[in-house]
Amino acid sequence: MNFNLKFGIGTPNVGENFSSVKDLVEIAKMAEDSGWDGLFIWDLIHSRQDPVIPVIDPWIALTAIAGKTEKLRLVTYVTPLARRRPWKIARETVSLDHFSDGRLVLGVGLGYDPKVEFEAFGEETDSHIRAKKLDESLEIIQKLWSGETFSYKGEYYKIKDVCFKPKPLQTPRIPIWVGGSWPNKKPFIRAAKLDGVMPFNSKYMYLELDEIREIKRFISENRKEGMDNFDIVCLGKKATDDMEKRKERIREFAKAGITWWLEDVSPGTREELFATIQAGPPRI
Repeated sequence: MNFNLKFGIGTPNVGENFSSVKDLVEIAKMAEDSGWDGLFIWDLIHSRQDPVIPVIDPWIALTAIAGKTEKLRLVTYVTPLARRRPWKIARETVSLDHFSDGRLVLGVGLGYDPKVEFEAFGEETDSHIRAKKLDESLEIIQKLWSGETFSYKGEYYKIKDVCFKPKPLQTPRIPIWVGGSWPNKKPFIRAAKLDGVMPFNSKYMYLELDEIREIKRFISENRKEGMDNFDIVCLGKKATDDMEKRKERIREFAKAGITWWLEDVSPGTREELFATIQAGPPRI
């Protein structure tokens, strides 16, 4: 069986190993040179305060990375739209889409711990309200990407007679992948209307094979367009140095329906991080 499986590196935008844009550019160039297909970067604006951990802006980092790479897919993992203005995101994403020659994927979701990312700044923490803002933002962003004049009146956002140019370089649009915690169904219903899903399990983060099968089945049942152009990202980690065992495990996930294997490089030392990247993706 042939698998068109792609391999990405998942990096935080917080912590010692990821505490500068220059560090992330170096990681991205190393990943591209070593044969990885994508770089997925967290979109946190704030982290814990005891001790204070350095945080960098992922959009500045992605722009710098786009200027120093040629092939890597660039993905936000994930952008909490409830703490952004949808029209600002629309401008930023189209600009980066053009600058990167069509390599951007917009990953979206509710975001990290609301006490850290929202409450500390007087922002809304209620998950239902943030979900409504997310859905309204998604509708607005796609309309702004269309290059056509439109108006919008939602519960949280209002727009009157606006047209944005240029349109995205990618067609029919910049891909939108939704992050969500399985088995909570709402994010996966949202994802089924878009281009991909980046699932995790809120209890133990990494998903099992049966969960991937359930996710694919659920999305296919709620998706009108079929699964041919839909991406399923699986977050994984290097559990063993035995390459054949790693490949066999990844092969089973590919059979279950994933289209991206995302290698989590957040734990470990800088030397371990570089060694994992330079070893290249465990292609099957």
